[in-house]
Amino acid sequence: MDRFLAKRGFLLPWFRRDAAQGEASPLLPKAGSENKAAEELVHAQTDTNSESQHLGQKPRRPDSKSPRPHYNYSFSDYFLKYLLVISNLLFTVLGLLLLCLGLWGLINKESFAQEKIGSIGTDPMLGFVTVGFLLTLLCVSGCVGALRENCCLLRVFSTTVLVLITAQVLAAILAYSLQGQIEGYLRSGMLAAMVRYQDDLDLRFITDEIQTSLQCCGADDYRDWGVNIYYNCSAPGVLACGVPATCCVDPLENGTVWNSQCGVGAQALDEFSAQSVIFLGGCLGGISRWIEQHTAVIGTVGIAVFGVQILTLFIATRLLDTIQWHKATSRLSFDGI
Repeated sequence: MDRFLAKRGFLLPWFRRDAAQGEASPLLPKAGSENKAAEELVHAQTDTNSESQHLGQKPRRPDSKSPRPHYNYSFSDYFLKYLLVISNLLFTVLGLLLLCLGLWGLINKESFAQEKIGSIGTDPMLGFVTVGFLLTLLCVSGCVGALRENCCLLRVFSTTVLVLITAQVLAAILAYSLQGQIEGYLRSGMLAAMVRYQDDLDLRFITDEIQTSLQCCGADDYRDWGVNIYYNCSAPGVLACGVPATCCVDPLENGTVWNSQCGVGAQALDEFSAQSVIFLGGCLGGISRWIEQHTAVIGTVGIAVFGVQILTLFIATRLLDTIQWHKATSRLSFDGI
């Protein structure tokens, strides 16, 4: 029926719509119109470029965004790049661990409470937070700068590492020149920690670890614990004239139970009687002996850490120069097209 009506010249509505769109539809382009427009655009750009060259001008660039250029790096460049990324990732993890440890210590001790916030500046855990945050920030900038080939981040990273290396060299020179006064500084610091032994959990932990590891008691001898108001012989409490349990030769009863009262009254004993109960030597002498025994290990670790920093600075500087050279070369070649 439809065919019959079409042959007779009576077009149905849908036939009329299709025919009209096929002849001149504003929505559907005519056949070959796209190819003709593209050819006209190419001819127009060619004519414009030829006219510009005839007038001594550079040809105009196309308006479309050019893709990011691909730089042909060598194998050594790729190796240095990803070595810098991996090393920075490892140190980022270390920085995050220090940051979490410091925050955990501050929260666990309730250092942010109103009555303790005034003394948070002397809290050792604040040092972990500061070092962890700065280390994480530095390593993230180096990692992202290497991955994204960001010259600004790489400059910040390289400059910071150079500043750290310079500061360490100056600190080593200063420590060597003032080595006669370092013992006095250590004595003052340890006596200050002993004064706050009962009030600061961090200082108590550090002092106990030193006395247990080095088998010592006090700064110079066991009677130094008289600077603490609780261990002073004139104190009214049960700890008067005593020392902490970490000064005891055998603080464990029967090898299992910790005897926290083993150092009670130790300061009132003479050295002959006290030597069977507590360690008589001070921790300053123990620290000096430990440093003398481990001088080679300390020197090796120090040289290794310093070498890693020098190597990191070299890699970052080499990568920065390579990226800048490739960008400059790509820009020149693109302008010359």
